Amino acid sequence: MSDLVRFSVSIEQPLFEQLEKQVARSAYSNRSEFIRDLIRNHIVEDQWRCDAESLGTISLLYDHHCRGLSERLTHEQHHFPGRVLATTHVHLDEHLCAEMIMVRGRGRDIKALADRLQREKGVLHARLATGSTGRNLT
Repeated sequence: MSDLVRFSVSIEQPLFEQLEKQVARSAYSNRSEFIRDLIRNHIVEDQWRCDAESLGTISLLYDHHCRGLSERLTHEQHHFPGRVLATTHVHLDEHLCAEMIMVRGRGRDIKALADRLQREKGVLHARLATGSTGRNLT
């Protein structure tokens, strides 16, 4: 870890009290760790806004009985060559499947893939979780 820097922040009392509640509820060991994670989350959001190389996980819930859906989902992923890192497929019951697709690439490309997958008939729910390659977070 790099050298630590101490700094002070001035905020209104009610906001400070909310911060203290958040730290306590989140089970962080101290306020500094909580604030470091807030800053890291902001950096990751900024990387996505700037369209930097990022990681993402696309979670899908779908009815596997929908004709041709599995093939269409795979076809869409093939249009993202070399960027699909891993896929996990889970059978939830006789009809429903969950699939998690980990991808790496430019934010706009990851978002475009997630949007295409969500629009497929038979996909009941889709969610993109944005992540970072870890650059600039230490």
